[in-house]
Amino acid sequence: MQDYLAFCQQLIQEAGQMLRDQLAVTHRVTRKSSTFDLVTEVDEAVQQLLVQRIRSQFPEHGIVAEEALAESEASDLTWYIDPLDGTTNYWHRVPFFCTSMALCDHDGPLLGVIYAPANDELFWATRGGGAFNRHGPLQVSHIDRLEQSLIVTGFPYQRAPGTDNNLTEFSRVVPHVQGIRRSGSAALDLAYVAAGRFDGYWEFYLKPWDALAGQLMVSEAGGHLSIVRSEGAIHGAGGMLATNGRIHGALRDLLTGE
Repeated sequence: MQDYLAFCQQLIQEAGQMLRDQLAVTHRVTRKSSTFDLVTEVDEAVQQLLVQRIRSQFPEHGIVAEEALAESEASDLTWYIDPLDGTTNYWHRVPFFCTSMALCDHDGPLLGVIYAPANDELFWATRGGGAFNRHGPLQVSHIDRLEQSLIVTGFPYQRAPGTDNNLTEFSRVVPHVQGIRRSGSAALDLAYVAAGRFDGYWEFYLKPWDALAGQLMVSEAGGHLSIVRSEGAIHGAGGMLATNGRIHGALRDLLTGE
């Protein structure tokens, strides 16, 4: 496990250096599933680096990645990678974005690493081994009342009126919490829950590369996770609620309208 972790930590920081180097450049942008679902040539270049290096080092491993360069392969171990989580932030030069990598077996994530290059912050976790950043172990917050909590969420790319776009759930939660944020990077949101900076996070329609590394960090840092919607769920990704555990039931009840 330590060999996999060391490999991943070194590689993800190389990817982060690429993102830092290109941050001030004007990027070519294309759109994927909707007007709001952006991809740049930097996403593609970073993914190519990650995929090529994994295939060179571990040719027997499967790879599932956000952009279209990699495909899943039958393997006991599979890498889930998001080369740039927070593309819209990156395009606007907002320094809240990251690269996320998780190595999974058939039971879920074995390790997860998230690197936020704008502030050179590295998070990692291993199954049963805890969650960490460079300052030491991560621990979820001790906030136990919703009215004292800081919550973060995200919204789907499809936002047409009448669609299932999280606005109903958002309106249920807002009156009951101290603050709510929409930061634009699901992976980094989860890392911040693990680090005790956010007290809870929810989002629908997550993809596995968005969430697998971060959900392992939350779990290893003492938090709770649950599925709030199961559409497309892989290893727990889909519709996810992640909290410090102390506000989990109350926040879940708000989201479900119970």
